[in-house]
Amino acid sequence: MKKNIILLLAVVALVMSGCDEFLDRPSLTTMDDSNYWTSENNLRLFANGFYQNYFVGYNSGWGVDYTPLRGYYFADDFTSSGKQGGFETQAPASRYSTSESAAWLTTYAGPTWNFSWVRKSNLFIERIENMKDKYLSDNAYKHWSAVARFFRGYEYSRLVSVFGDVPYYDKVVGDDQLDLLYKDRDPRTMVMDKVYDDFVYVLENMALSDGNNQYLNRYIAAGFISRFMLFEGTWQKYHLNNTEKAKKFLELAVTASNLVVSSGKYSFASDFRSLFGSMDLAANKEVIMYRHYDAALGVTHHVASYSNTTESQVPAPNLSLAKAFICKDGKPWKLSSLANADKLDIKTMVATRDPRFEATFWDAPLKESATLLYACKFIDRVGPTYYGKTYPAQYGSNTNTNDYPVMRLAEVVLNWIEAKAELATIGGSAVAQADIDASINAIRSRPLDGTALAKGITKTAPLTLAALPDDPDRDPDVPALLWEIRRERRMEFVYEHTRLMDIKRWKKINYMNGTANPDNLLGLWINFQAEFPEWLVAAKVDKLKVKKADGTVVTYNGSNAADMVGYYIPENVSDRDPFTDRVYMAPVGNTQISEYLDKGFKLTQTTGW
Repeated sequence: MKKNIILLLAVVALVMSGCDEFLDRPSLTTMDDSNYWTSENNLRLFANGFYQNYFVGYNSGWGVDYTPLRGYYFADDFTSSGKQGGFETQAPASRYSTSESAAWLTTYAGPTWNFSWVRKSNLFIERIENMKDKYLSDNAYKHWSAVARFFRGYEYSRLVSVFGDVPYYDKVVGDDQLDLLYKDRDPRTMVMDKVYDDFVYVLENMALSDGNNQYLNRYIAAGFISRFMLFEGTWQKYHLNNTEKAKKFLELAVTASNLVVSSGKYSFASDFRSLFGSMDLAANKEVIMYRHYDAALGVTHHVASYSNTTESQVPAPNLSLAKAFICKDGKPWKLSSLANADKLDIKTMVATRDPRFEATFWDAPLKESATLLYACKFIDRVGPTYYGKTYPAQYGSNTNTNDYPVMRLAEVVLNWIEAKAELATIGGSAVAQADIDASINAIRSRPLDGTALAKGITKTAPLTLAALPDDPDRDPDVPALLWEIRRERRMEFVYEHTRLMDIKRWKKINYMNGTANPDNLLGLWINFQAEFPEWLVAAKVDKLKVKKADGTVVTYNGSNAADMVGYYIPENVSDRDPFTDRVYMAPVGNTQISEYLDKGFKLTQTTGW
């Protein structure tokens, strides 16, 4: 696939440029828009141009946009030393872009005000339509139309998640069509109704297979559709109080997920760590789509190097995230009957929590982490053993080659069970134990690798509706089942794409307020004298601090080492600036508003900005 993408870059440049400056008549040897759209293979090459924008994986080189660990770190799960990163405080001067790079807005986890990919997908749709009878069989036409409509729906789903109302285009707009080029925003719900139509078409017409699971097929598309429809369905419920639309989108999320789950093609046959550290995910039964990296082709990334225990992690996992991990008996820590369940130091939590805790975090405090809790999820078990030595290329710099699971079964089944549980609150059928067994309990039954087994790690007890935990820390407006489903997502997707988007769609952005949620600003419990004596030095006097269980803060003064026991306080930590609900949506740039006015049109600013 990577060779095809490299070739595509050259092809598309020729397709889109033409050669009028050199000849007065069309070239017989050069591809341009008049002679490119003549074969299914050319459609495949053009489609591959979307892949690095939408299926980013670990990105490439030093790229961080849409990248786990290095991009997705703005959420209530992560804390830095010093002042916490803040939300936007005013509309930017400009937010417009026409670049086809995968540029994004970190604090919104989505794209800039950029409609180039919408135009590209619309062009794709129109050219496929022109090829319908002459160059494509009926099945090929349906598949490629579905591919193009999937990318349009994907792009609009992301734009809506960032900006809410956006102008909707279902055709290529000419430069002289100013009334369309400068149209104001269309209502969010109207746009997402159009996306819904595209996604229904995709689920009915895209091919079930197109070679291997690096190429888009109906199962891959269904996984993403379940993601976007769950997002929109819960947004309609919690933000717009639109039960009818919530039901519509959530039902499509269930339908899309069912396609994957009922296929029998995928299963939880891999240990958790292998999903992220493997050098080849081709045979992994949990992986629906993956991005492959190969140094020989020059396709590498840097995310493993930031998981190798030597590179620093800022922000880093905090106490709030750690407390969310379920105990091995299937109960929240305040309800658990396990010995030491209430001890919140790293080593004890490794021993008492769901296996994903051990697979996600290093099992001892590390100075390389802003909170001393270090995430080693995105590297294999071998990489960190080079600590203090020279790392081989696959574990250092930007020459890493472990694959990334772009879409995996765990996300699909968690989207599925959450959508079903949400539907049950608005008149749908109740969730059955069989649904829980096929989703949450299937995930908890994943195999454990040799490293985990050697540490005595065991699988977590299954979740049962008959004995559903009632977490004392549960938000009173969230039913117990939904609370546990949300917990499962939080454990499963640490540093992946979901957390910020989840708390936004649930209308829980206040979780980001460290003053209201003080665990956000703490690391785990630590006894510095026993666990980390190398920091009991003169350089840490008046800097190193811990917080006792009763809230007392103890500062290291050079002679109170024995009293340096408590929750670690990241150095100079302070909460982010206050924010309001307007940060759910991003503002557009003032320059773009002015450009509209200059042309005699109006672009409405995002509500609250």
